[in-house]
Amino acid sequence: MNKQETIVKMFDEIAQSYDLANRVLSFGIDVSWRKKACSLSFEHLGKKSVRILDVACGTGDMILHWQKNAKEQGIEIEKVIGIDPSSGMLKVAKEKLPEIEFIQAEAKALPLEEESVDIISIAYGIRNVIERDKALAEFHRVLKPGGILAILEFTKSENDSILDSLASFYTKKILPSIGGIISKNYAAYKYLPDSIEEFLTKSMLNRELEAIGLEPLYSRSYSANISTLFIAKKR
Repeated sequence: MNKQETIVKMFDEIAQSYDLANRVLSFGIDVSWRKKACSLSFEHLGKKSVRILDVACGTGDMILHWQKNAKEQGIEIEKVIGIDPSSGMLKVAKEKLPEIEFIQAEAKALPLEEESVDIISIAYGIRNVIERDKALAEFHRVLKPGGILAILEFTKSENDSILDSLASFYTKKILPSIGGIISKNYAAYKYLPDSIEEFLTKSMLNRELEAIGLEPLYSRSYSANISTLFIAKKR
C-alpha cells in the first residue's frame, strides 16, 4: 500500500466521527472559515449562476455551506459535484446529501471535462494529496476562464511568533488526544500535525498557484494562524 492509499484508508476509518471531531477540535470556528471561503469566491467570480466542484469533499460539509451561502446571496447553483477518494467519507456524504452527485476519484485525475466548472473548492484536502502538482494542473484544466479556486488549509508557519507557538502546541499536544478519543483512532489525528509540518507555507502555495496560471487574489490566516484561506482566479 503506497502513501496515498494509506491516507485514504485512514479517512475511511474515521468517516463516521469526522464531522463531530471537526466541530470539537476547531471549537466550531471552522464554520466561519468555510463561510468566508464561499462568500469571497462568489464575490470574486461575480456570476449569478454557477457550477461548483468540491474536491476532497469528505462528508459533504463544504457543499452544505455552498448551498446555504448561495441561497443567502441569491445565487443559483446550476450544479454541484463532490469528489473524494474515500468510500467511507462518500458513504456519509450521500446519506447527508442524497440529491448531490458524488464521485469516487482522486484530485490528480478529475473525471470532468475541460473548462466545465466556475468554482473549485478543496477544504483541508490539498495537504493530503501526494501528487499535488498533478492535482493543481487538474484544477486549472477543469476551471472555466475567470473561474475561482478556493483552498482552506493548515499551512506551515513562516515565523516563530507567540501565536504560531500556541497553535503548534495545540495541534501537536492536544489535538491528537482529543481527536483520538472522539474517533478511537489516535494515529489518524497524530497524522494531522505531522502533515502540517511537511506541508507548505502560505507564500509557497501561492507561488505554486501562480506557476500553473492561477492568480492569487486573497490569502489570509485565521485563528492564531491555524487555518489559511486562499482564493485564486484562472487567468
